[in-house]
Amino acid sequence: MNIKYEIIPNEKFEYCRDLCNELMVFQKSKAQIKPELFNSMNFDTRMIPSMKGALHNYIVVVRDEDKIVGYVYSNISPKATYSNNFATFFDLSSVTKDNVGCLSQFYLKEDYRGKGIGSVLFDMSMKWLNSFDDVEDYFIFVSNGNDNALKFYTGKEFVFSHKILDGFISVLRNKL
Repeated sequence: MNIKYEIIPNEKFEYCRDLCNELMVFQKSKAQIKPELFNSMNFDTRMIPSMKGALHNYIVVVRDEDKIVGYVYSNISPKATYSNNFATFFDLSSVTKDNVGCLSQFYLKEDYRGKGIGSVLFDMSMKWLNSFDDVEDYFIFVSNGNDNALKFYTGKEFVFSHKILDGFISVLRNKL
């Protein structure tokens, strides 16, 4: 393996299309609650609207030689963004500032998991999120059935807050 991390500008977010779609299939395969909700989730319905609604976006792709094998997408968004027709993701009054940080999407191809690559991506995202002085609250939303992701994030000092959509998503926060 010849792993390289590349921060990409918003204009190159298409680099993540195939992996984002793989992430949705992976999440559906793990889901025990409402897996059918993933039928309409893909790059066009998840990543594009998220990027458009965010104030700031941060994307890192992982390459093995020239092949993209993973990515992380984080953003800074107005807290009101997280109360919409789909769900209210957290109690807006629990966030004192106007904006929140979110580690929104995170995916590595299976052969690259358990090698420390995810920790590097996570650390890069947290460093970026922490660079915003006007943001104190960070969220990660984990789909049901993805126990490895829950374990990974709680090992990184995020704490379980609550479930939404009848358990479809677990909400994790940097603090309670």
